[in-house]
Amino acid sequence: MSFEKLDKLGTKLHALSHALAILGADEATHMAPGGGEARAEAMSVLSGMYHRESVAPEIADWLDAAEQEDLNGDQQAAVREWRRRYIGLTCLPPEFVERQTRASMRCEQLWRDLRARNDWAGFAPVLQEVVELERERAARRGEVLGLSPYDALIEMYDPGSRVEQVAPVFEELKNFLVDFVPRALEVQEKRREKSPTRPLSGNYPIEKQRELGLAMMAAVGFDLTHGSLSVSHHPFCGGVPTDVRITTRYRTDEFLSSLMGTLHETGHALYEQNLPKEWAHWPLGEARGMSMHESQSLFVEKQIGRNPAFWQWALPLVEQHLGESWSQDEILDHVHHVERGLIRVDADEVTYPLHVILRFEIEQELIGGSLEVKDLPEAWDERMKRYLGLSTIDSPKDGPMQDVHWPSSAFGYFPSYTLGAMMAAQQWSAIKREMPDLDEQLSCGEFEAVNDWRRTHIWSQASRWSTPELIERATGEPLNAKHFREHLEERYGS
Repeated sequence: MSFEKLDKLGTKLHALSHALAILGADEATHMAPGGGEARAEAMSVLSGMYHRESVAPEIADWLDAAEQEDLNGDQQAAVREWRRRYIGLTCLPPEFVERQTRASMRCEQLWRDLRARNDWAGFAPVLQEVVELERERAARRGEVLGLSPYDALIEMYDPGSRVEQVAPVFEELKNFLVDFVPRALEVQEKRREKSPTRPLSGNYPIEKQRELGLAMMAAVGFDLTHGSLSVSHHPFCGGVPTDVRITTRYRTDEFLSSLMGTLHETGHALYEQNLPKEWAHWPLGEARGMSMHESQSLFVEKQIGRNPAFWQWALPLVEQHLGESWSQDEILDHVHHVERGLIRVDADEVTYPLHVILRFEIEQELIGGSLEVKDLPEAWDERMKRYLGLSTIDSPKDGPMQDVHWPSSAFGYFPSYTLGAMMAAQQWSAIKREMPDLDEQLSCGEFEAVNDWRRTHIWSQASRWSTPELIERATGEPLNAKHFREHLEERYGS
């Protein structure tokens, strides 16, 4: 049977992707600095092998034949996802994949050093090569898929999303937030006039912060026998479902930024650890796009981790590991802190979407060719001033150099963050309807019921449904931004 051939191929590709994922996670965390060039070459070769196996001409025949075979529902869905994957991968020749992998890995390696030195002049030519290859990839994919170049990149991360649907939603949200940010800041100022802020500063050893993070990871459902926590320049969730590698970064003068980063990546990890094991070697067994993935990470960080009820349970844990006693009001003053800032990963719930929208708009111009890399600092600065009233013109490390996404060729990814925030708020609303005592559960450190809901409605479904179908089946309605706006207004607007 042709399906059996696809199944056997899936097992082989799964092994290659496993190796690439672990090598990539190690490269970003534990690899010696001198190993970069050889690691890039090894991963380039493995990526080429994976691509060649994935685009073999006979696979088209197997797919045609498998669609005519007597398959069960899971197998039919698997064939559908295999075809979608095959079409996407055959857009690009193997030599291009190797060239792009090599360029992006070297760019990312250089970025870590050059960003620390605020060296835009040294970074721009390297990023230019990545952007040129990204334009080529976008054009090749767009021609085959019948999409605009930037839509062809978004499709890689969030199948079905299109600029024509996303842009109006983001424009509406941007207009709302530009007005809402000053309102939230005013509410915050009035609250602090009545109760002054207790400074979040001190000496917090990294090891103690790490133990606190591990305790919270385990409590919210992370399986420490199938995952680990490390340090990297930029927090991420990598590895494979059976060996999830999440990272954070620490500051010794405060503990919240690392803790929230850890909770965010734990949300990604929970999705990966709870995908159907029987589908692991099929495309069907993968998470359904990055907006859904971001909804799971943001759910843990925002809906749970910034919930007042969560901190009723968490504060004794903070005292146990860090030796500090905080009242709920004192810690929430920081957890719900709103501030116009330069760094996306440190941004609060209210300002964060403006960081994403800025990148979404600039990416379209870069890929479309109306903006060149050399002009990025000025373009970034102009939007930062307009949206958040801040300037980055003298600090590119806080502007177009701040994220790992562009050095690593992840153009088209950024919209997923804010789409994910909307989905997370909508899932929370659906769970609250079913579990009116949800806050009481969180205050007692009980996360099983909320995880069971997500396991049933999101995690176990993997890629069986499109993103719009999945969110509607899970929550009972199509994606509706009102849940996100109501969430922000309730938490920050009064």
